[in-house]
Amino acid sequence: MNGILVINKPAGMTSHQVVGKARRILSIKKIGHTGTLDPDVQGVLPICIGMATRVAEYLLDQSKAYRGEVTFGFSTTTQDASGEPVETADDVSLTEAAVREAFASFVGTILQRPPAFSAIKIDGKRAYDLARKGEEVEIPPREVTIYKLEIEEMQLDLPRPKVRFYVECSKGTYVRTLCHDLGQQLGVPAHMSELLRTKSGPFDLSQALTFETLEELVKNGTIGEVLLPMQAALPHLPQNVIPEVLERRVNNGRELTIKRQIPGAEVGSLVRIESRTGKLLALYRVTEVADGELHTLPEKVFKE
Repeated sequence: MNGILVINKPAGMTSHQVVGKARRILSIKKIGHTGTLDPDVQGVLPICIGMATRVAEYLLDQSKAYRGEVTFGFSTTTQDASGEPVETADDVSLTEAAVREAFASFVGTILQRPPAFSAIKIDGKRAYDLARKGEEVEIPPREVTIYKLEIEEMQLDLPRPKVRFYVECSKGTYVRTLCHDLGQQLGVPAHMSELLRTKSGPFDLSQALTFETLEELVKNGTIGEVLLPMQAALPHLPQNVIPEVLERRVNNGRELTIKRQIPGAEVGSLVRIESRTGKLLALYRVTEVADGELHTLPEKVFKE
């Protein structure tokens, strides 16, 4: 079995545990996820099965979308509801205008310092392992991009006000840090109290399967109906369909000249090489563009 399944990850499970459960249900060992979701976070988690594990890295680079909630009044060690309180404010008073201005200030490319409780490696060790031991963890800020940040609901009359929001962001963005930083911007401690990932790359919540549904599909022998092809993870890459006579050349990892221009294909970019039957054969990298032709070399060949 080769392909991609989109799992609706439940709260209380790590991404690693999701993969483990999928292995047991599908009776397949070669499965990998496409980017860690915190245990408390629910929603879209694509998993790659069999040969599709070789395209997982390209999903990691794509944007994500979430629906979340920030609560003002106290911050936590983990910047979400699972952590211990760090700073509290007894009397929180926020105006709608101030909240909207704060949210608007985070749209665009920003510097964000990842939380100490994260999977980032420091000298070969996970930051969260160091933080749990009480060691000082200092992660350098990094650039991330917030493409869209929309307020969906405000409850500012509560003792600890809450704001529900929708965000689209680049890879590497920590939404719990965004919530923490929103509080800093408003001069009030804050943490992320809820998060649902609605989109990961090209995959969204409408495609996501619960484990109950997955078990039923396996039981009925209909899992193939929801298994997505490998190229479903790569719609952003230009496509080139080759005749059957060239398939052996591609399968053997030979250079390939594409005798036409392809929109989006330029020197250094990847091109999906597919058969006329819709099978992803390989990814090739463009090395030269000349006389209306693309000269390419193999990056990954998906030969069974």
